[in-house]
Amino acid sequence: MRKLDEKREVLYVIRAMDVLMSSGIGLEATVHSISQGGYGVISEDFAKMMENVRKGGRPLEKELKTLMKKVETEGYRRLLNIMHMNITQNTDIIETLKKQGTRMEEERTEDVKKYIEDLSGVPESLLSIGMIGPIILSVFGLFPQLMGGEGMGDIMPIPEQSTINVVLNIGLFMTLLVMVMIGLKTHTKDPGL
Repeated sequence: MRKLDEKREVLYVIRAMDVLMSSGIGLEATVHSISQGGYGVISEDFAKMMENVRKGGRPLEKELKTLMKKVETEGYRRLLNIMHMNITQNTDIIETLKKQGTRMEEERTEDVKKYIEDLSGVPESLLSIGMIGPIILSVFGLFPQLMGGEGMGDIMPIPEQSTINVVLNIGLFMTLLVMVMIGLKTHTKDPGL
């Protein structure tokens, strides 16, 4: 859950930091603003980090290093690294944030395109399985009535109606199961953006 939340929110945090810092607000005030901002787990991390800086007296760069070990996504780790480098090496954080934001937007666009491509065959598959499967099974279930009683039993043996009902029910259950599995597979490919 944390990984998905980080992945979803990090680009918004980068853009917010870019806007705040471009308007002249310092890094520490920006971190404080993000901690109040409602960016999910990132706001929680920043709030805890600022609390440790204020109450614990720890330097912000050490808190950033500690937080880097905790994060689960590469984009969030890069953001923290950019912030750390700005403190320790006085780099141009605004330009770096702009570049990082642009790179992440491109990655998200590629993820969405790939997801759409992966979904392209799903409606046809679900329609085929969901419509054709039950029709074929229904015809199989009605087979003895369609073939007309006793005369057909001489040519080929017709199973009992209870056997046909069991096969029909199993087939319908399997059709439903396959449709659910296709849906789950599609859901797991969701990029979470």
